[in-house]
Amino acid sequence: MAKLILHQLSKDFGTGKPAVSAVSLDIREGGFLALLGPSGCGKTTVLRMIAGFEQPSDGSILYGERLLSDAAGIVPPEKRNMAMVFQSYALWPHMSVADNVGYPLKVRGISGERYCAKVGEALDSVRLAAYGDRRPADLSGGQRQRVALARCLVTSPDVVLLDEPLANLDRHLRQEMEETFREFHARSGATMIYVTHDQAEAMAVATDVAVMSEGRLLQVAAPAGIYARPEGKLVGGLIGQGAILSLPHDFSARRDLGWEALRSLFNATDAATPNADILVRPQDVVLSPEGIAATVVSAVFEGERYALRLQLADGQALRAFSRDPALPGDRVGVVISHGWRL
Repeated sequence: MAKLILHQLSKDFGTGKPAVSAVSLDIREGGFLALLGPSGCGKTTVLRMIAGFEQPSDGSILYGERLLSDAAGIVPPEKRNMAMVFQSYALWPHMSVADNVGYPLKVRGISGERYCAKVGEALDSVRLAAYGDRRPADLSGGQRQRVALARCLVTSPDVVLLDEPLANLDRHLRQEMEETFREFHARSGATMIYVTHDQAEAMAVATDVAVMSEGRLLQVAAPAGIYARPEGKLVGGLIGQGAILSLPHDFSARRDLGWEALRSLFNATDAATPNADILVRPQDVVLSPEGIAATVVSAVFEGERYALRLQLADGQALRAFSRDPALPGDRVGVVISHGWRL
C-alpha cells in the first residue's frame, strides 16, 4: 500500500462554478479520512474522482508514485484496486448474500476453494457467516450494508470509498454500523475515505476529518483537534454545537481563552480594539450568579439535561446545558469556562 495524494484537484461541469476547486490532500497509508460538509460542497465529486468515475478538470490523483488521473488521462476504476460502498447498497436482489459478496471475485476469474474461502472470510468479518444462503430482501438495512462491506473486503482493496453509507439507517443501526466500520478498518488495514454530512458520524469513525465547503477544502485535522481548534467561522459553525460571539480581542494574544480573559473582553471599553469571532461550546457555559447576565430564550428537555438558548445583554446568543429546568424569560448568570478565537 501507499499514500493517496490529491494535488490541486478540480472539477468543472461547465455550470459556471467549479464543483471542486484546487483540493490538495495527502491521505496517509492505512488512514481513515472523513470528507465532511453540507450537501453540494463537492465531497462526493472528490470521491468519484478518486474512484475513477469522473476525470479531473485540473490537478492530479496519485497512489504512491502511480498517476491515477489528471486532465490528460485516467486509469479506469477496475484497474485501481479500490472498492466502493454506496448509500443504496447496490446489491443484486436475485443473488444470494454469498453470491453478492463473491461477485467481484468471479469478475476476476477466481473460483473453487479459493473463492469459497474468501467469501467465507469476508462474511465472517462482518458477522454474517450464517446468512450466506439468504437473499438481500430477507435482511435488515444494517445487514445489507454489512453485505456491501463484505463485498469490499473480499477483494482485499488498497482503498475503500464510502459514499454516505449510513444515510438510510435509523440512529440505532447507525451506531452499530459505525462500530462495524471501525472494526473493518482495523482488520483490513485499507485506506478508507468516508463521505458524510453528519459531523457526529465523521467524529465517531475517522482518524482524520477534512471539512469542505463550496468545493474548497477548509481544514484537515484529527477529530479531537478539529473540534477543539477549528480554523475559521465556517468550520467552527459546522463542527459541534456552539455559538460564535463577536468580542474585542487583540489578535496577537493567545487563542485559548479562559473565564478571566473572556470576562475582560466583555468588559472592554477600548473602541480601537477590533472584534474577533470567539467560539463557545455549550458544555463550557455554566449557569452561575457570579457570571454575566443572560436571558433564557428557550429550554428543551433532552432526557438527561436541558438544552438552553440564551441571549446576552448585547443581543448575542449562547447555548448551554443545565440539569435544572428553566423557563423562557428567566434571568440567569453565565460563566464561560473556555472559548477559542477563530
